[in-house]
Amino acid sequence: MDHKKKEKTKTFEEKENKNKDSQKEHHKDDTLSKKRYEHELEELQIELVKLQEWIKHQGLKVVVIFEGRDAAGKGGTIKRITQRLNPRVCRVVALGVPTEREKNQWYFQRYVPHLPAGGEIVLFDRSWYNRAGVERVMGFCTEEEYREFLRSTPEFERMLIRSGIILIKYWFSVSDEEQERRFQARLLDPTKRWKLSPMDLESRKRWEDYSKAKDEMFAYTDIKQAPWSVVNADDKKRARLNCISHLLSMIPYEDLTPSKIKLPPREDRKGYERPPITDQTFVPEKY
Repeated sequence: MDHKKKEKTKTFEEKENKNKDSQKEHHKDDTLSKKRYEHELEELQIELVKLQEWIKHQGLKVVVIFEGRDAAGKGGTIKRITQRLNPRVCRVVALGVPTEREKNQWYFQRYVPHLPAGGEIVLFDRSWYNRAGVERVMGFCTEEEYREFLRSTPEFERMLIRSGIILIKYWFSVSDEEQERRFQARLLDPTKRWKLSPMDLESRKRWEDYSKAKDEMFAYTDIKQAPWSVVNADDKKRARLNCISHLLSMIPYEDLTPSKIKLPPREDRKGYERPPITDQTFVPEKY
């Protein structure tokens, strides 16, 4: 595609400014209807596809980190971001408990293989910041390991940025009362109960410890080159829309949407005989 023929589009942030009046009217009413939410989400997802194509075309390397309280809505937001995107371009990294071998590596080593190549987006559903959160609070790392993390992380992230990676960090903030409500909802819903791990339940008892750990983490790692952006996540739907809108504003992009394609006619079978359907094994049609 010769994108020189394409008219350069404005950044998403500039286009959003056109809608300021309608946004003000919308916020006069504190409710966000399902219809309005789905409309806004669809518009944002169309823009995400444009951003994806631009990142692929330009060979950009993008890392987005999602951190925050348990049940703050990180996973739901990630799901809406990836919903319409190409999984070969945009992938999610959600690492489990480190193996014994990984525990003896350089701390950042297990994350490095998941960093993007040119033309890729990587969304970290929790990241190296586990050390500043759960590992710190639950005693899974030593004091020296924790202090070394706080010293090393700003330099590690600056190194990533110098290598050409666009690093964006989100912290999802949820109130004590809302987290409790979501935990209770998970207990009642068998399709969500798996989300409640013993670690989640333990974190409820250590709310203040996690607050202190987050504050100290911000003090050391909220750097100019890679600042934290806090998402007010008490309202899940608004949090998703606000986060996606902000993400789109962080990377200027052009619209490289392909022109409409006309499907060619099928060729004649030219003697092809399809095998009998009875030779194939079909899934039972229960529904």
